Amino acid sequence: MMAVYIGLYVVVFVALVLVIWAVATYNGLVRRRNMVKEGWSGIEVQLKRRSNLIPNLVETVRGYAGHEREALERVTELRERGLKAGSVAEQAAVQGQLGRALGGLLAVAEN
Repeated sequence: MMAVYIGLYVVVFVALVLVIWAVATYNGLVRRRNMVKEGWSGIEVQLKRRSNLIPNLVETVRGYAGHEREALERVTELRERGLKAGSVAEQAAVQGQLGRALGGLLAVAEN
């Protein structure tokens, strides 16, 4: 009779251990699934943020290209005026302006 009770206790104990193991495993899998979802959510947020910043970048590049084009056109115009200048005073004035424009162009190129 005592052997039957001991056998019953062993079976109940093994079943209890299996249930605890199954619950712990399930909880671990759910926790890992939630961590994966949270990770992908962070990635999606960053991708959306990057996509939202692209129009700003395009406008910045357009503005920078316009400024660069204006500086290059100004240098070209002053060069032509310098070649066509008739008097020394006019030549000096144009060359001074050309020097400042070239300085601005070099600053644009360095940036």
